[in-house]
Amino acid sequence: MARLTPTRIDPGSPLPVRSIGLLPTLGDVAIFVLVAAGFVVLAHGAREMAEPVARLTSEPVTLDPANLPGYALRTVLRMFAAIAASLLFTFVVATLAAKSRRAELVIVPALDILQSVPVLGFLTFTVVFFIDLFPGSTLGPECAAIFAIFTSQAWNMAFSFYQSLRTLPPDLDEASRHFRLSPWLRFWRLEAPFAAPGLIWNTMMSMSGGWFFVVASEAITVGNTTVTLPGIGSWLALAIDRQDVPAVLQAVGAMALVILAYDQLLFRPIVAWADKFRFEQTASQRRPRSWMYDLWRRARLLRWLMGRAMALAAAATGRLGALLPRRAARAAPATVPAAVDAARTRWLDRLWLAVVATVTAWALWRIVTFVDTTLGWADVARAVELGLLTLVRVAVLIALASLVWVPVGVWIGLRPAWATRVQPVAQFLAAFPANVLFPIAVVAIVHWKLDPNIWLSPLMVLGTQWYILFNVIAGASAFPTDLREAAQLFRLRSWQWWRQVILPGILPYYVTGALTATGGSWNASIVAEVASWGDTKLEAAGLGAYIADATASGDYPRVVLGIAVMSVLVVAFNRLVWRPLYRLAERRYRLT
Repeated sequence: MARLTPTRIDPGSPLPVRSIGLLPTLGDVAIFVLVAAGFVVLAHGAREMAEPVARLTSEPVTLDPANLPGYALRTVLRMFAAIAASLLFTFVVATLAAKSRRAELVIVPALDILQSVPVLGFLTFTVVFFIDLFPGSTLGPECAAIFAIFTSQAWNMAFSFYQSLRTLPPDLDEASRHFRLSPWLRFWRLEAPFAAPGLIWNTMMSMSGGWFFVVASEAITVGNTTVTLPGIGSWLALAIDRQDVPAVLQAVGAMALVILAYDQLLFRPIVAWADKFRFEQTASQRRPRSWMYDLWRRARLLRWLMGRAMALAAAATGRLGALLPRRAARAAPATVPAAVDAARTRWLDRLWLAVVATVTAWALWRIVTFVDTTLGWADVARAVELGLLTLVRVAVLIALASLVWVPVGVWIGLRPAWATRVQPVAQFLAAFPANVLFPIAVVAIVHWKLDPNIWLSPLMVLGTQWYILFNVIAGASAFPTDLREAAQLFRLRSWQWWRQVILPGILPYYVTGALTATGGSWNASIVAEVASWGDTKLEAAGLGAYIADATASGDYPRVVLGIAVMSVLVVAFNRLVWRPLYRLAERRYRLT
């Protein structure tokens, strides 16, 4: 009987492509075509964004349907640029807040304030800055628009990542310490994967939420400065101003196609890929599916090339991470007694608090000085009164949205097959600009002679209620399968199951969603409390309308006053309601 003898292969000689099964497949060709098309589109959009600013005047936005695909491309590029900046901001700022108690004292209140500041509040002070930064180029207004979209996306993602890092299971934390992972490796091997499911759903929500403010970011009017950038937002603004219903419907249709495209090509594959990062002891039998992810898995050559690139990157980061603890060990001072170290920490905390209090007092003094030059205490009292009216609206609307979307989100999140079907629909509803519904609301209110103070209020939550839904879906999707099976084993039903199983399990996610929905509702008040259709304009008494009117007239002292009052109310509400719930989730309902 013949014996098989192993063939010796020279390690230095490259293997033929055929011998290792790397001949391109249909999946390789399809992925290559999609990636190449993406780069072509990116290069075209980047070239358009760097044109001279005079082109905005010579080629104004029109309602010609032939221009709509190009406008959609420009809008999508701005939104993805803002998402990239938001991810970088999230990884740096949220990680710092979760790991440093002193940084948390500054970052978390700052995020509370920033998420509530209306987009027009940022545009008021940034449009001129970016235009002066890039004189004579469209890049200035483009950066202003990207920054405005960034301010509607970043805070939600940062809060989600911060919440995940603060609720990291103790056994995973102990395992990372046992293996002596450097801070760099710990972040990429433990913390980022654990936070991935929630962060991905919040990234989708931020992407959808950016559509709500795309009109304000592309059709910018601040005092005497007016800038209109080509995009779906400026198309919508022009169509609403001209009362052109077919043009509005065309914009909504284009937006739906764009959302469907990036959901199928980007977000759904990422959701399917990130399912492996769920924290559970028993593997789920129902996993999210994606035809694009399956196509990528069948692309042998591209996967091999990507694997080699990832291996080289992992080796480089591993060497970098291995150097960090050695340098820290060489630079570490001599061991000090615990009592001395505790006393030094207390003094450093007091010094840090003193610095923060000093800076806060200085900023408050500057605001008061700026406002006091043209305004009086009667103006302050009026702004506070309007702020309290908006606060009542926000609290009532968030409570009603929670009653509706928490059960719906739990039902969807526990059923991956339904989550796959609902995901693009939810993204479209979340991205659907409420501005499109404003004319309907105006016509209905005028026709039936309704009170704008009541019936304009629901417009505030149209774009922000989805924060609750998306976060609850993320929490229910990440809920461990073994805990679900234990609840079934003990036959927990109805209210007992909600109270003892699922509500504690999703509480950190719900708090993140409700907190960002609250801030988003404050942000949306600036466009929801003022609605118009043609020459008909309605206003609801509130702080959002106050800031919108001041911005339109270029009344900067009142803009500053309105934003300051809004910031104080938001921080106070978050400290009294959401922060205690955050601490409760960290202390009692974290996975162990």
